[in-house]
Amino acid sequence: MANELVGTRLDIAEGPVVFVGRNRRGNWIARERNGTFGGLFLTRAHALKYALSENGHNQDAIIELSNEIELYVHADPRVAATTAFA
Repeated sequence: MANELVGTRLDIAEGPVVFVGRNRRGNWIARERNGTFGGLFLTRAHALKYALSENGHNQDAIIELSNEIELYVHADPRVAATTAFA
């Protein structure tokens, strides 16, 4: 499945890039690219609201995925970078 880009200027986006999509159970997930933060949500609107609040309200740094995404949050960004979904 192809990913739908909500933002298009990720190369110059300031702040964290956040992926938004559904997990295998159909729940909405918002997760920072490296797994440093994220959350589980009942609705797409809540996931997008959280993503915007965590990335400095930068719509260009939110990527909505059409394939499954899981919530993996790591305290150490070096660990997260090895398991990040891109």
